[in-house]
Amino acid sequence: MTVELFVLRHGETTWNREGRMQGHLNAPLTELGVEQAVTQRNIMAEQDLSGFCVLSSPSGRAVETAAIALGPLVTEITTDTDLREVGVGEWTGRLRAELIDPTEWQVTADGVLELYDMAPGGEGLAGLEARCARFLARLEGPHVLVTHGITSRMIRALALGHGPNVTLATLSEMPGGQGVVYHVKDGQQKRLS
Repeated sequence: MTVELFVLRHGETTWNREGRMQGHLNAPLTELGVEQAVTQRNIMAEQDLSGFCVLSSPSGRAVETAAIALGPLVTEITTDTDLREVGVGEWTGRLRAELIDPTEWQVTADGVLELYDMAPGGEGLAGLEARCARFLARLEGPHVLVTHGITSRMIRALALGHGPNVTLATLSEMPGGQGVVYHVKDGQQKRLS
C-alpha cells in the first residue's frame, strides 16, 4: 500500500460520551466534538492538499466532521459506505458497561476493541478487514479519509502492512482518539495534533 493518506475520526458524539455502541447508527456531535473538528481543520490547513481526494463515511457524525474540518479547505467531499464504522449488530445503541465488566478488558481510546468482534449479528473484525482491504485496493492517488474509531484503526493497520489477518493486539496498539489527524505515507504513520 503506497497511497498517501490523512485519516480523521469524527468528533465526539453524545453516544461516545455515554459509552454507547454506535456502529452504523448516528448520534450528533457534542460541543466538544465540534471543537475537535475545528482542531482537525487547523491541522489540515497546514497541509498541502493539492491532488488529494476527500472521502467521508456517510454517517452524519462523519459528514458533519468533514464539513467542519475540511469544507473550508477543499472543493469536494464525497461519501463512501466502505468508511462506515464496523457494524455491531444487536449491540447497536447498547451501553458498553451493560455488555462487559470493563475492568477485565484492555480499554483503548476507542473502548474495548473485543466488543466489536463479539457483537451478535455484527460485522466482526474479519468482515471489517475484508471491507477495508477492498477499499484500500481501489484507491488511486492521495486521499483524506473521515471515518470512525475502529475503521480508522483497521485502515491504518492495513496501510502500514499489518494485514492480512490483522490481530486485536495490532489494533489495540494502533493509536486512536478524536480531534487528531493521522498521516500515513511510505509505511510510516505520524499523529498530527
